[in-house]
Amino acid sequence: MSSCAYSLTEAAEHVREGRITSAELVQDCLAQVDELEPAVQAWAFLDREHALMQARALDLHRAQGKALGPLHGVPVGIKDIFDTSDYPTELGSPLWAGRTPRRDAAAVARLRAAGAVIMGKTVTTEYAYFHPGKTRNPHDPERTPGGSSSGSAAAVAAHMVPGAIGTQTNGSVIRPAAFCGVVGFKPTHGLIPRTGALLLSRTLDHVGTFGKTVEDVALLAEILAGYDEEDPDTRPMARPPFAAVAASEPPLPPRFAFVRSPVWDDYAEPATREAFGELVEALGEHVTQVDLGESFGAAVDWHKKIMEVEMAYNLHRDYTKGGEQLSEPLRKLIERGRGVSAVDYLAAVGGISPLNEGIGSIFDEYDAFITPAAPGEAPRGLSATGNPIFCTLWTYLGTPAVTLPLMQSEAGLPLGVQLVGRRHNDARLLRSARWLVKTLAKGRRRGSRKGKSS
Repeated sequence: MSSCAYSLTEAAEHVREGRITSAELVQDCLAQVDELEPAVQAWAFLDREHALMQARALDLHRAQGKALGPLHGVPVGIKDIFDTSDYPTELGSPLWAGRTPRRDAAAVARLRAAGAVIMGKTVTTEYAYFHPGKTRNPHDPERTPGGSSSGSAAAVAAHMVPGAIGTQTNGSVIRPAAFCGVVGFKPTHGLIPRTGALLLSRTLDHVGTFGKTVEDVALLAEILAGYDEEDPDTRPMARPPFAAVAASEPPLPPRFAFVRSPVWDDYAEPATREAFGELVEALGEHVTQVDLGESFGAAVDWHKKIMEVEMAYNLHRDYTKGGEQLSEPLRKLIERGRGVSAVDYLAAVGGISPLNEGIGSIFDEYDAFITPAAPGEAPRGLSATGNPIFCTLWTYLGTPAVTLPLMQSEAGLPLGVQLVGRRHNDARLLRSARWLVKTLAKGRRRGSRKGKSS
């Protein structure tokens, strides 16, 4: 097996144990880029020699017997809204063409400290909003990869890099991960610092991770999590042992609440309805359908108001000085945000805590919610990135969410299963997610053996 097919955790182990060098791993990933990038177009900036230079330096570091970080020598993709001191950061906009930051974003700095090779910058939609970049879905180049973390999801799916980071203000980690068939994790709001990343909405912005397995996204999140004095939503705390907890067995089999959410009737496509029906049947006693109630129906509108107001405020200078270079959807969003009243904005923000309290009693009984990650498979066409509606509620609430590539449509395209946990119960959510992956895999193997014997 080519090393570019390793998961992030496998790659880290192989480099740490000396079974492969970082330079060999990076060379294999670059060969995969050379083969598939013309079709996928996941990268905004990638300097092959610079990536190899980092890898060789890390190999020398290991040869000298120095301490190794948990990602020593492993290449990682960085969404092009995180500042990087050695690559341009252009935010997917011509207004920022050629911008070269002087220092790394907090997330990038933590990856470097962990020994990662910063492979390059992955494509983002314009200002991490809806206007798509050049990236195509690795499963079908005529379909969207999702957005806004388009390149990060596609690069991992195409085995160009074993892990990547992105952001989510609505559905920008979970949706592209689901469309591209990889694992995507959006942690609790404020868990990972956003310092040095494009600020769209302090209330809604999250940093998220992409990998091939639950263990991958857990390891990345563990490295990135923690306090940063420049991000007011982070808190001083011990680093959570996400990787160890995610890899452990739960003391009891998890209980899941199948939550269709208030948008199911209007947006769930037939393939999603059928697939989740089969999933619920397969899980049997481990899952119960739960209705959240009418009060959660307002969350989509509240999220919209918050996002539009805060983006209008944070992008005011760009809109004022370079509005003609912004896409029409982004200009309209900013204009809507400028027209929202203070009373309506504060009411939208004020709804977050009561709704989180409202689901608290459900989480007392269930380990995680199961819900779609997207309305269906990745849509055809490249002029849009798909509907984030099944992510909106959980982003608004700031709860941790992970999508798993557990199902397929009739066309053979990925359908993501989204698991949602209680705020700050990220490790428990990841452990439940890994249990679900293993349990369904065992069930499929048993079904396959029965089929062969019949």
